[in-house]
Amino acid sequence: MSSDDDAEKSSQAHHERKVAWSGDLFFKLLTLVLASGVIITIILMVIELLTGSLAVLERFGVGFVTGVNWNPVAGREAFGILPYILGTLVTSALALLIGVPISLGIAIFLSEMAPNAVRTPLSFLIELLAAVPSVVYGLWGIFILRFWVKDYIETPLSTYLGFIPGLQGTPFGLDILTAGIILAIMIIPTVSAVSREIMNAVPDSQREAAYSIGATRWETIRIGVLSYARSGIFGAAILGLGRAVGETMAVTMVIGNTVGPAALPTSLLKGGQTMASLIANEFNEADPTSLHPSALIGVGLVLFLFALAINIFAQFLVWRVLKVRGGAVE
Repeated sequence: MSSDDDAEKSSQAHHERKVAWSGDLFFKLLTLVLASGVIITIILMVIELLTGSLAVLERFGVGFVTGVNWNPVAGREAFGILPYILGTLVTSALALLIGVPISLGIAIFLSEMAPNAVRTPLSFLIELLAAVPSVVYGLWGIFILRFWVKDYIETPLSTYLGFIPGLQGTPFGLDILTAGIILAIMIIPTVSAVSREIMNAVPDSQREAAYSIGATRWETIRIGVLSYARSGIFGAAILGLGRAVGETMAVTMVIGNTVGPAALPTSLLKGGQTMASLIANEFNEADPTSLHPSALIGVGLVLFLFALAINIFAQFLVWRVLKVRGGAVE
């Protein structure tokens, strides 16, 4: 082989390395720009929320978060958002209490028990529910679900368990319980789909190991599948919580939309309000020359911080749940 051939091959290899390096550099810069765009968007959002709510925060201070009165009338302004923070917490907790067990049951059936002929179409139908607009859920909640809840759930609860705090009041159907139920229905497609995919990813060796020691099917699912996938299932529940906290239209249409001290969630059978529904109800009617728009932007700021705190707390719990065994993270 001549020296000219060696020089040509060396030059070609150098050219290929240069092209590959250029491609890697371009891809690295592209992903850096995209990731930076998300961070910049969040920073701009926080700046806008802070500047927009500065007037009401200077006027009411900590009382903006701890107060219960809400009056946008000029000269008698009072902006306290504690009832709406509690309303968001209660409706989201109801959604998780109702929606997560149902979603887990659906995921177990689809991944472990359903025949192949049923699994695919049923999975498709459940996932299709996630594409339904929230306003459709709200309309269905107003015209159908509220009457079912009032007649078959709230009336028996009020009649036989009305002495229990939290279940007192006159059944009406447009209240915190209905809002929690409709939120639970809305998070089921997300939580069940993610949980099903996580269970499908569990290695068959986990199931075979359980069967080999004589475990029943339920014991195999509990020991071999749910235990292995618990961190992922927890993450699916957090995704559902994020959807419940930020949901606006459907909740606004069924929660009753009370304001002030009447919005405190002292009973599941009374009307309430969440932070998102308060913004949706009042922002278009707020007088731009008053403190009202600033107060609503302040509610948005608290809602943003609230969602951020939930995600940080959830991430902390995931870290606590995760265990390292034999050098592998499960």
